[in-house]
Amino acid sequence: MSPIALTIAGSDSSGGAGIQADLKAFSALGVYGASVITALTAQNTRGVDDIHTVPGEFVAAQLDAVLGDLDVKAVKIGMAGSADSVLAIAERLNALKNVPIVLDPVMVATSGDPLLEEKAEAILGDQLIPIADIITPNLLEAARLLDDAPADDEAEMADQAKQLHTRGCGAVLIKGGHGGGAEAVDILWDGKTHTRLATPRIQTHNTHGTGCTLASAIAAGLAKGMPLGTACQQAKDYLNEALASADLLDVGSGSGPVHHFHDMWDDG
Repeated sequence: MSPIALTIAGSDSSGGAGIQADLKAFSALGVYGASVITALTAQNTRGVDDIHTVPGEFVAAQLDAVLGDLDVKAVKIGMAGSADSVLAIAERLNALKNVPIVLDPVMVATSGDPLLEEKAEAILGDQLIPIADIITPNLLEAARLLDDAPADDEAEMADQAKQLHTRGCGAVLIKGGHGGGAEAVDILWDGKTHTRLATPRIQTHNTHGTGCTLASAIAAGLAKGMPLGTACQQAKDYLNEALASADLLDVGSGSGPVHHFHDMWDDG
């Protein structure tokens, strides 16, 4: 029987990020995906046109329904949407025992559009970061959480990872996809050791949903019982292959999605 992973995130109407990307990544990696939707977005590959947040009490109802029936082995949190939703998520997940939680602190879309209410950012830091086994901010998100400038090099990434770790999470993975250089380098800090995760940088404009996909792939590995470092490396490799195959897809006129099912489709 396949392990079950739960994604808590917003819906992307274009299918490349959010709930849709998470479920695709789970499926591609052999994990059954359940979902709790925090927001509906009207978006495409060019940007986000509108957002309708789901009331916090209905987010709580979805969580109660899923967690009251399914044997969830890992949880991935993405776009939380509102302060009420953050509080509902924190309350329910605090009661979970021995279920790893991956928090992707989504605040701004790849297009630059805001995805989290400003008043919810502080609550996310206070309520969700401390219960997460790992958080996966990109360079811009890490800087925003720390009220600092984005890291310019790996040493600064490592320092910011240590700073974020003091917020109470189990580990921090700072993603370097927004940086430069021949390699895309992520830095993992688990409270004791820094690990450098590097893959060749893929030249493509089809990067929609990369953060969602990586966090979900980590959750998939954890749902299978992988150690954290192994799950992060597997996720990094999976995302790199999905990026390398992204141009095989022809979706939209902006920043298209990565190819979640690159190993399964006949693209010839």
